Amino acid sequence: MPDTDRPPPRPPARRLAAEAVAIAYLGAVAATADVTGISYLLFPELAALAHDVLTRPRGTWARAPALVAATPVLTAILGTFIARHMAYGLPAILLTVAGAILVIRLLRSPVAPAISAGLLPLSLGVTSWLYPPSILAGTGILAGLSLLGRRFAPAPPEPLSAADLRDDIVELPPTGLSWLPAFLIFLIADASLAVATGWRFLLYPPLVVIAFEMFAHPAACPWAPRPLALAAACTLSAGLGTLFVLLLGATPAAVMLSMTGGVLLLRLFRLHVPPALAVGLLPFVLPQVDGRFPLAVGGGTLLLAGLFLLWRRARAESTPRA
Repeated sequence: MPDTDRPPPRPPARRLAAEAVAIAYLGAVAATADVTGISYLLFPELAALAHDVLTRPRGTWARAPALVAATPVLTAILGTFIARHMAYGLPAILLTVAGAILVIRLLRSPVAPAISAGLLPLSLGVTSWLYPPSILAGTGILAGLSLLGRRFAPAPPEPLSAADLRDDIVELPPTGLSWLPAFLIFLIADASLAVATGWRFLLYPPLVVIAFEMFAHPAACPWAPRPLALAAACTLSAGLGTLFVLLLGATPAAVMLSMTGGVLLLRLFRLHVPPALAVGLLPFVLPQVDGRFPLAVGGGTLLLAGLFLLWRRARAESTPRA
């Protein structure tokens, strides 16, 4: 739950307008997917990318439109190749995530949601080569919108807020490898549980992005201090997406309502977690949607929260005191 009873501060009109554009953009993508029959166009991480790029025009992702367009496509190619040649299981999951992180490091890309683009084919059993170009269509248009926005509606030259500075740090590629063992422990534990139970979405693709940024930037990550609130926000976002799909089907209106609900949830919890918005869109690309999805999301996120709290305590106890 939110850590205060006071209502969250009202966002400025510029941010509200940018959020409306992001929601409309996702609705347009959903409508295009519906008309063309290419469901892959509705890449769930587009919600995370669109919200951050459009609401933070001076942010790390918005300043790298070429990488926003290209990085998820390259990891999607990798993920599709692995999904075509390997069965869902721990080796395939580890290879996919490792390959996606390697792509990010080689490109020096800040676009961590590309990890989700790589893992989604394995999670859903997607083997069509239409998937990577479908990703490019969405990310390419988003990059174009970002460039147009920066040209015709530049952000006012006011100092960046402390929150924006933290978000910029979290979106930068990690330096060093001290975070890697803890991230691997989480990934192996959650992936093994998903394989053993058959509940693949205990390790839902945006969760890997959330964990990556959490372990790689523990001091700056805005949701790292409140992992239990993170679990609640992701579970509720998954529940909203599931509810709208069950009530309205995978329609553009349902997509826009799910995105709107996710934005309001994050505002209620006072959390800036772009991948949590992607969680609400995952039900729209699932072959079968029911109440097990939000339960899986809750279970996987709680596992991450618990392991992160243990890791944070171990780090604090091992740090020499002055």
